[in-house]
Amino acid sequence: MIPVRAYFNLLSDYLRPLRPRVALLAVVLFGTIGLQLVNPQLIKRFIDGALEGRGTSELVPIAVAFMLIAVGQQALAIWSTYLAEDIGWTATNRLRANLTDHVLHLDMGFHKGHSSGELIERIDGDVTSLSNFFSAMMIKVVGNGTLVIGILVMLWLESWIVGVSVTIFTILALGTMTGLHRIAVPRWRAVRATAAEAFGFVGEVVEGTEDITANGSAPYMEERFNDIHRRWLPQTIRGWMGWAWMWSTTIVLYGLSTSIVFILGSWLFGIGTLTIGSVYLVFHYVEMTRHPMEQIRSQMEDLQKAGAAIARVDELMAATTRLRPDGDETINAGPLRVTFDQVTFSYADGEDEESDPDDEIVLHDVTFDIAPGRVVGLLGRTGSGKSTIARLITRLYEPQSGTVMLDDVATWDAHIVDLRKRVGMVTQDVQLFRASVRDNLTFFNDQIGDEEILDAIHRLELDSWLASLPDGLDTLLESGSGGLSAGQAQLLAFTRIFLEDPGVVVLDEASSRLDPATEALIERAVDHLLEGRTGIVIAHRLGTVTRADDILILDDGRVVEFGERRTLAADPGSRFSTLLATGMEEVLA
Repeated sequence: MIPVRAYFNLLSDYLRPLRPRVALLAVVLFGTIGLQLVNPQLIKRFIDGALEGRGTSELVPIAVAFMLIAVGQQALAIWSTYLAEDIGWTATNRLRANLTDHVLHLDMGFHKGHSSGELIERIDGDVTSLSNFFSAMMIKVVGNGTLVIGILVMLWLESWIVGVSVTIFTILALGTMTGLHRIAVPRWRAVRATAAEAFGFVGEVVEGTEDITANGSAPYMEERFNDIHRRWLPQTIRGWMGWAWMWSTTIVLYGLSTSIVFILGSWLFGIGTLTIGSVYLVFHYVEMTRHPMEQIRSQMEDLQKAGAAIARVDELMAATTRLRPDGDETINAGPLRVTFDQVTFSYADGEDEESDPDDEIVLHDVTFDIAPGRVVGLLGRTGSGKSTIARLITRLYEPQSGTVMLDDVATWDAHIVDLRKRVGMVTQDVQLFRASVRDNLTFFNDQIGDEEILDAIHRLELDSWLASLPDGLDTLLESGSGGLSAGQAQLLAFTRIFLEDPGVVVLDEASSRLDPATEALIERAVDHLLEGRTGIVIAHRLGTVTRADDILILDDGRVVEFGERRTLAADPGSRFSTLLATGMEEVLA
């Protein structure tokens, strides 16, 4: 059960900036309620006047006033609905933005444990479940609750006996629906969790379609998908059963309320306490309670879903990052010194008491110092920690101990936006967006003009690559591979980094073989990209190491050799010399 405080906190946090619109909605809403309560009084006067034999001169004005008020009430109802929807979508869009910002500031450990499909469902799907909660809360709960109270007041003024009877009945009805609501919230929470799992699974399958098909794993994936749906369907049925209980309860309660009105109305008319007009008025008011009670019941259904969504939103907001709070120091321009001082790192978060942290350590007391402007070839077997070093430099992760520094600034003391502008990284898997080449190069930064882009392409000697694109900078790319070859995607990534003008460039060399023309383009582009910058090249091929000034070799998360390339190559006892003699591709496999 989600406590009322959770609903209130969410409403107050996201409706506070919208106070003027909320105040206007309240005025319009209470105006609508007032007109709804006044109009039945006119019907009573009309009926009693007609039975008393009053002329049309008195009855027609009452009828005209009734119609004008009815039209005015409908106009205010439309306006209040518009205001409520506007407030609801504005509030939920702010919530989406806050959730997205929070998730983007979490470390990569969190993102490795949550698929893109799951995060999309939690940020958009759960928040969409709250859109009606925000937009309809004022109208369907506050508004209709106020209307019910107003109706009860009118009934008390008409007859205290009717007022007492209907008040007790209404309290019991709302208590019953609230009890059913408490039962249903956990069920909808389970439905939302399974939905997120399903969407996450679909996202993974879509991304890996090629590998799944090529390896004949489609039947297995279908069975996993079916398994999720076998759990999802019963949970959904149980969730909707909560709605069915409240719906059927409302129908039964309405039938009882009608019976009570007929019995009391007949008795009170018989003893002369109420007139025919008053009896109709009582019946009309009780009939009017049906709509707000139905609305409140309907909103209870949304509150079930909202309660589950709020719990999941709070859970996502409560996710913490292993990254320390950003500092405010700036990093100098130009080539940067990169220093690792006794850095130890593990991908395990240490929260699992049964796991041994020592078994998960990826880097052990790693220490090295790369001078500004030097290019370092980073070598090591698969799993030796090469990519981890790149992730620590870009501060995708934080070391458990030790310090990573750029010049004299520890990475956690620098503002993360400034740090990532000063460090550029090109991985083997280049992320492309469904947008033009221009937008993919600038990351949608419209402050970078075409002249600057073309100058970067020219300086990287990529004019022929640009000329090979059908529409130049306006060529539309698709997400994922984007319709580009692996080599073309690498060239695009180089241009991105060149436009940022970082002080450190980290290159994870693509291991796939390229055609000679594209490979020549990439080699020239890499030379220009590393010029005047500190470079760290995670090397997989002997040809790449020849451009390095220094060599850094890792083995099992430890630095086993670091020195000038020429000196190490000339030393028969060095690890690097052994690699050259044996064949680096075989030794590092």
